[in-house]
Amino acid sequence: MGKGRLETFSDAVLAIIITIMVLELRAPHATGLAALRPLLPALLSYVLSFVFLGIYWNNHHHMLSCTRRVTGAILWANLHLLFWLSLVPLVTAWVGEHPFVSTPAALYGVVLLMAGIAYLVLQRQILRSEGPESPLAAALGRDLKGKLSPVLCVLAIGSAFVYPGIAYVLYLLLALMWLIPDRRIERALTETQARSDTPEPPNPRTQPTDRMGARRRAGDALPERH
Repeated sequence: MGKGRLETFSDAVLAIIITIMVLELRAPHATGLAALRPLLPALLSYVLSFVFLGIYWNNHHHMLSCTRRVTGAILWANLHLLFWLSLVPLVTAWVGEHPFVSTPAALYGVVLLMAGIAYLVLQRQILRSEGPESPLAAALGRDLKGKLSPVLCVLAIGSAFVYPGIAYVLYLLLALMWLIPDRRIERALTETQARSDTPEPPNPRTQPTDRMGARRRAGDALPERH
């Protein structure tokens, strides 16, 4: 099964999620800059969620670039990921309305945690389909960032019940960690393409046979003498 429809569907869902988030923002009735102050928590939560969705879209795109075929398990794992990402507008709006309350801040982290787990499940299904020698397996390696992300989410969820501001700092650190460019998959794809473009060296065992065949063909081409 090809991956074109999977990529198109995922891109469309993410675009709709971002559209829903921005529609939750309400323009102030006043015209001065001071009127934006009450909207600041909602605006900051929108920016943070937009960054997270952009990170998921970017990583999802790179991961599917290494995918040659799509199985049924990959389709369901992708839907699982999109389900948790579709809840991002809900928790974003809730945090924007109640930024200093523990429960919205903690639930924001729960959604991020479950989306991260869903992404890892999708990644495992693709690795199972592509095999241990695939470019994706070579690019991921030990995947330290992927293992550290759930730990930060769990710490942020617990910190939200102590002081929500600590949770927001941890969410910001998580986003910054993934914003750092990661060229592993791009390098793996480049190396794979370079190997496929390199011509194979001639087999020395076949060279004498080829030369003898060439001599026979040359002899057959000479005109007969009468």
